[in-house]
Amino acid sequence: MVQALEKLVEELCSLPTIGRKSAWRLALFMLERPAEELTELAQSIATIKQKIVHCRVCYNYSERETCAICSSANRDGGLICVVARPTDVFAVERAGRYRGAYHVLGGVLSPINGITADKLRLAELVARVKNNRPHEIILGLGASAEAETTALYCARLLSGLPVRITRLARGLPAGIELEYVDQLTLSQALHERTQVGGQSSQP
Repeated sequence: MVQALEKLVEELCSLPTIGRKSAWRLALFMLERPAEELTELAQSIATIKQKIVHCRVCYNYSERETCAICSSANRDGGLICVVARPTDVFAVERAGRYRGAYHVLGGVLSPINGITADKLRLAELVARVKNNRPHEIILGLGASAEAETTALYCARLLSGLPVRITRLARGLPAGIELEYVDQLTLSQALHERTQVGGQSSQP
């Protein structure tokens, strides 16, 4: 066995959704590519942590202090979709229907896995609502049990503030993460969102 090749396969297996068979295919594919292509790939991987930061407003991934969405004059900053992870932002954006802003919590409540309220950007969400006074908060946290708990917790935190709180419509399949929802279902869920609590008047 070629030790260097086996090491590469082991590293690839540590990536999400990559099994050993897929890792071997990727490793052999790389082995057959020109050296300059592999150098570019390696450089991209090596510099990603240096070039990409969290947006200071919404905490999405960005190459600048403020991401393109938060900086855009064409987005409705008074409409904020709360999501668990940056991958969820990408999923909603692919649906092509949403024109508001985002707030990335950094996960969902899961005490059994050590993810408690203080480990999420919940305090930042409350401060943002108090300071910026958006007209609506959309809880776009998926349909897993942990996501449901987090959505209810967010609604309770924001319940005393003058903001309309809605959630994605129940068209989302139960137990599925937002990033795996097809674009049509996600677009419909955004359109048919329902109110959870908070201010009942329309914006």
